[in-house]
Amino acid sequence: MTDGTVWTSADVAAATGGRAVGRWATTGVSIDSRAIDPGDLFVALQGERSDGNAYAGDALRRGAAAAMVSRADALPKTAPGIVVYDTQRALEDLGRAGRARSSAKVVAVTGSVGKTGTKEMLGLALGALGPTAYSVRSFNNHIGVPLTLARLPKDCAFAVCEIGMNHPGEIDALTRQVRPHVAIITTVEPAHLAFFPSVEAIADAKAEIFHGMAGGTAILNRDNAHFDRLAAAARASGVSRIIAFGADERADVRLTSYETEAGRSLVEATVAGKAVAYALGVEGRHWAMNSLAALAAVDALGGSVEAASRALVKMTAPKGRGARHRLDWTDGTLLLIDDSYNASPAAMRAAFTVLGAAEVGEGGRRIAALGDMRELGATSADLHAGLAEAIIAAGIDLVFTVGPEMENLHAALPAERRGSHAETAEALAPVLVESLRAGDAVLVKGSLTTRMGAVVEALQKAGRKEPCRHAL
Repeated sequence: MTDGTVWTSADVAAATGGRAVGRWATTGVSIDSRAIDPGDLFVALQGERSDGNAYAGDALRRGAAAAMVSRADALPKTAPGIVVYDTQRALEDLGRAGRARSSAKVVAVTGSVGKTGTKEMLGLALGALGPTAYSVRSFNNHIGVPLTLARLPKDCAFAVCEIGMNHPGEIDALTRQVRPHVAIITTVEPAHLAFFPSVEAIADAKAEIFHGMAGGTAILNRDNAHFDRLAAAARASGVSRIIAFGADERADVRLTSYETEAGRSLVEATVAGKAVAYALGVEGRHWAMNSLAALAAVDALGGSVEAASRALVKMTAPKGRGARHRLDWTDGTLLLIDDSYNASPAAMRAAFTVLGAAEVGEGGRRIAALGDMRELGATSADLHAGLAEAIIAAGIDLVFTVGPEMENLHAALPAERRGSHAETAEALAPVLVESLRAGDAVLVKGSLTTRMGAVVEALQKAGRKEPCRHAL
């Protein structure tokens, strides 16, 4: 609609079965009363620690057009809103309604690593071809997916949804809401092993993404050991077409050349037999590989791969996923690579490669500050200790570690590569700050619950934060 309206009170009532109070229209949907944009519909979700109903009045005062609540008394008198039985279920109903009325071609992305970055690249690539909506941050769970669908503009040509999981059946429920035309599985690696008996079981859970498809295209990593298993699952679910990406000669979208230059990636590939060359605004071979998946999706939807690839030069690493900052430090500068949002064995190894290729100043060192990788189950100790070989191969000079699981890596490293070990990120931060010098390049990485972001914040406080910018 030309006035920007996403939902009217009648629309929301029809979608959710709720009782509308007043007549209103909204231009967005929000679940956070502190981040309301004027015109939003505030959805008062109930969490383990707080009840969103208590914040409905605050959301309305901040500019929300209406509030969705599960208690009528949560709405101030005469305030616009809608009363539903269960706000979580109502959000899901609203998401389904948003998906049902949309004529957009929908791409869904899952995988053990690389989901968010691939989603961001899809947003850029498809955005070069037409109006594109995609989830912000990592909105990939039972809240984020329906919220993304509920926010879909009626006139978007493309939509991208990220789908995550840490237990069987989670993706099945989400993909049935999304109903994608194209589904991407970036890769399958040891992650969330605490909830799965094997990596093969993780592959099967990722393959649930095909359950929401009626035909359509599956895009799979030909380099991954579980390609055949995923392809079989796709065919069993009735997927019409499988596109393989990777460096493998059998890949339909194949990496033929990769180089780095001034913090960006220069990529050459073939897409359905046609050569394409492009630059990515981020450095790392794993970024290049996942860009192939994005271009495969463009090709599957009949879009211009050339136009889409040109847009990828605008790609920047999301916060906590490889963002680079140049910090003033003593009588020079140092490079901070903030990859603190999450971690798995595969993601760690990819980050080590990036750090190994980073330029250091005179007398500078390559240093990693690493927090525990969580949810790895009985194999956790071995998986942490097993990172030592990749660290040595990448030429990383010094490793600081955080958490009980990372003690296994600390012990496995040669003595000359061991930095300090601490039980918490907050305890490590001042030690790391004192250990760094101008010219260093430092990587910070760990699972979100290890709070390695506190280390990043300490470094940024000690040195002026200045995001790296490269001439593109």
